[in-house]
Amino acid sequence: MAVDDLSFTVEPGRVTGFLGPNGAGKSTTIRLILGLDRPTGGQATVNGRPYASFERPLTAVGALMDAGDLHPTRSVREHLRWLARTNGIGERRIGEVLEATGMAGVARKRAKTLSLGMKQRLGVAAALLGDPGVLILDEPVNGLDPEGVVWIRRLMKGLAAEGRTVLVSSHLMSEMALTAEHLVVIGRGRLLADTSTEAFIAAHSGSDGSGASLEEAFMRLTGASVEFRSGSEGVR
Repeated sequence: MAVDDLSFTVEPGRVTGFLGPNGAGKSTTIRLILGLDRPTGGQATVNGRPYASFERPLTAVGALMDAGDLHPTRSVREHLRWLARTNGIGERRIGEVLEATGMAGVARKRAKTLSLGMKQRLGVAAALLGDPGVLILDEPVNGLDPEGVVWIRRLMKGLAAEGRTVLVSSHLMSEMALTAEHLVVIGRGRLLADTSTEAFIAAHSGSDGSGASLEEAFMRLTGASVEFRSGSEGVR
């Protein structure tokens, strides 16, 4: 079973981190939200509606899943133009998202020539294309250089500050500690935590009352034994 009686709500106005070990069910959950998979029970809705019920879904939900899922011979602009036409989005908006994601200078490049980081930026541009109120981003910093990481961090916080709903799946705990105000943590398809980042870290600090990083708190929640040693003894 990939997802087992999982229930949570992602609220607008904040970045929500979606965390869990590999195989926990994060990608399956996102696929269920986007209508790419069907649950055997229950439902996943956006503003109370199934994703498939939206006539122009890109204007309701913007999603980044597999940034490499591109037609290799299409240019950056052609890729966005193709998506825009399916949802009645005009050419002007394509220019806006190219500028917003730093892709305007490579708009004529073919997808197969892009680096992983540039593909990630193109995926974000596609997610923003319909100016949606809900953003779902799966590992958005993957392949980005340090400048790109800072950019996506500021972008996500800015989108949330505008009142949008932002759900970010990531395995980078340090990044989530800097970006997410709220955490939804799952393991083996079940909900483990649904709380603020600050409260999550506090609840899973050391037994001696010492503070913990998000990485340590997450490992303790998922049952890992954490021991830090200094000097030549290293870290376990």
